[in-house]
Amino acid sequence: MPTLPDPSGLSLKSNSVRVPRGESAMWVRLFKRFEQRGSLQARIRDMLTHAVHEGILAPGSVLPSSRFLAGELGVSRLTVTRALEHLCDNGLITPRARSGHYVSADALRGRAPMPVLVAGVAAPLRRSPVWESRLKLRPSAQRNIQKPADWQKLPYPFIYGQFDASLFPLAQWRECAMESMHVGAIRSWAPDHIDRDHEPLIDQIQQRLLPARGIWARREEILVTAGAQHATFLLAQLLAGPRTVIGIEDPGYPDARNNFLLRTAAVRPLAVDEEGLVVGTSLSGCRYVYVTPSHQCPTTVTMSLARRQKLLHHAERHDVVVIEDDHESELNFASHPTAALKSLDTAGRVIYLGSLSKTLAHGLRLGYMVAPVALIAELRALRRLMLRHPATNNAHTAALFIAHGFHEVFMRRLNAAYRERAQVLQEALNKHLPQAKFRPAQGGSALWVKLPEGLDTQHLARKCLAQGIVIEPGAVFFAGDRPPAGTMRLGYSSIDADRIAPGISRLAALIRP
Repeated sequence: MPTLPDPSGLSLKSNSVRVPRGESAMWVRLFKRFEQRGSLQARIRDMLTHAVHEGILAPGSVLPSSRFLAGELGVSRLTVTRALEHLCDNGLITPRARSGHYVSADALRGRAPMPVLVAGVAAPLRRSPVWESRLKLRPSAQRNIQKPADWQKLPYPFIYGQFDASLFPLAQWRECAMESMHVGAIRSWAPDHIDRDHEPLIDQIQQRLLPARGIWARREEILVTAGAQHATFLLAQLLAGPRTVIGIEDPGYPDARNNFLLRTAAVRPLAVDEEGLVVGTSLSGCRYVYVTPSHQCPTTVTMSLARRQKLLHHAERHDVVVIEDDHESELNFASHPTAALKSLDTAGRVIYLGSLSKTLAHGLRLGYMVAPVALIAELRALRRLMLRHPATNNAHTAALFIAHGFHEVFMRRLNAAYRERAQVLQEALNKHLPQAKFRPAQGGSALWVKLPEGLDTQHLARKCLAQGIVIEPGAVFFAGDRPPAGTMRLGYSSIDADRIAPGISRLAALIRP
């Protein structure tokens, strides 16, 4: 009997009529693959569909019985029966009286056949392109923030800017998602918007989010993006040429720096002190300046009002445009948060970038930009060439979430949780790593920590990872080939408060030797 291909490394021998039903280990392993797929019925449906489409079950072959599957998978026989009924309705399998369920003969109709290689005959040689000689850019060579793919499984993830399912307002988001499935809502978001934005989300950005930051904007001054990073890419493509001088904070946001470097080699690092970006002679000749004034990335410093006014005065005097990434502005522990830099702009020199991804859900990929009408029109045309517009089903759900007041409630809950975690982290550092220097958190979701001379946090990060601790070395935030080695960012957005002190204790133990 031939062996059908199985990408999982398992195999199931079959002829065109019957599959042995004793392959229990295989079905259990396949079932575990789909443990994130919702209900048990859905998991069983997906498992069997996968088995058919991957060739584990051939057209015409018999499925294991519902009794067998129920016993092996640890579910009720009714659950399996209903899953099989659903697959029958879809035409993937067919029942036969007193015989069982069989894979439909036309289950794979419409799929291109797999290429057949004749045994013992070598395939003819083909000359493939040499891609290295064709590349005009090498984005993969840029220095980027690295995060372990399995960080959620590790006990001490001091990782920045990642999703915490324990804090997410699941019930409220589900309510808005269900509301977005009503017929009228679907007719609103499902059509192709070409280059337009989803109006309900623009309403909420204009009427709720921007006024909270002291910004009042016309609708035609707002563009929805797939996050602040996407906005930075658009601006770099549209505004920067090979010799355009762009100033950026140092240390600063690597993704913004890398976006600008794709267009110009004249990206200038600008110093940051206790009041934020230093406005001085280093800005001379800069055409654009990128800043994160609310919570500077990565040092968390909030730019003072005097420094903001000085920057705007310099921009007007020297014809500079300021790009304000309002980084984590809603994560503020102060009773009176500082208004956005854009709110002080009376000359139209500040381009404002906001994001829902950093606070609501990072996988949502929704942000927005505020800029003069003429610039937004060109950015909209450029965005259309890339992705037309961000997904409008997400935009509609997010708009409902804001309109119902759920977003404001969530921000209050998030700030309360982060305030507690920040306090625990600071106390743990003072106790276990008194030699470490950091700025007390006034908001945001991370601390910027400096360790004594001689310590290399990139080496330390590798040692930590082996112990289930995730830290972020600080070198990537600095421009230049020889960045400081002893800095790190410790995030507290994705770690429970009761794990923070034990994690810092273990971290300190790795540093002491």
